[in-house]
Amino acid sequence: MDVELNPIEQRVLGCLIEKEMSTPEYYPLTLNALVNACNQKSNRHPVMELDTATVEHTLYELRMEHKLAVEVSVSGSRVMKYRHNLSELGCFSLSQMAILCELLIRGPQTPGDLRAHSSRLHALTDSNEVELILDELKNHEDGCFVVQLPRQPGKRERRWAHLFGGEPEIVEEQPEIVAGAVDVQAGPSRIERIQTLEYEVGDLRQEVA
Repeated sequence: MDVELNPIEQRVLGCLIEKEMSTPEYYPLTLNALVNACNQKSNRHPVMELDTATVEHTLYELRMEHKLAVEVSVSGSRVMKYRHNLSELGCFSLSQMAILCELLIRGPQTPGDLRAHSSRLHALTDSNEVELILDELKNHEDGCFVVQLPRQPGKRERRWAHLFGGEPEIVEEQPEIVAGAVDVQAGPSRIERIQTLEYEVGDLRQEVA
């Protein structure tokens, strides 16, 4: 994928996709509505506090540089409105758009999390369906749009991330600590400490007797 968006551009694009799917009656969005959408406290990670000038400049970059947003004039409205132009990158189904949207506005997630979050935008059956959609986005005819991240320590499911900001920074999985392993330089072992305690208890019993 040739496009590489900064975090604010990702947020604005994600919000345009979200509002088209969740509240189509209020779409396209005015600038003020888009600012409010970007700064929502719910369904966002991280939470942002963007001002109007920042969102307006970001829209300009999305429109002029990336061709991923469009300014439209709506009959009966005196203000300009904005919609996304994700079709510039490829043809996506509703389920694929829902997954991409949630990755854009929430960041990396497991298939289970994506199913729970994306279902408000488009009905998804289970995590298996989400994994199929992720595989479609990874092997999309117009490019690779998602990547699976290494498993986090203590986690069973691996997370997925979008590639609208380029390759995500990969944090290497930390090696597991083997239970019972002892650093000989760190002091007496657990067995040695137990033996010492047993000797001390024996001495105390003899004194009491």
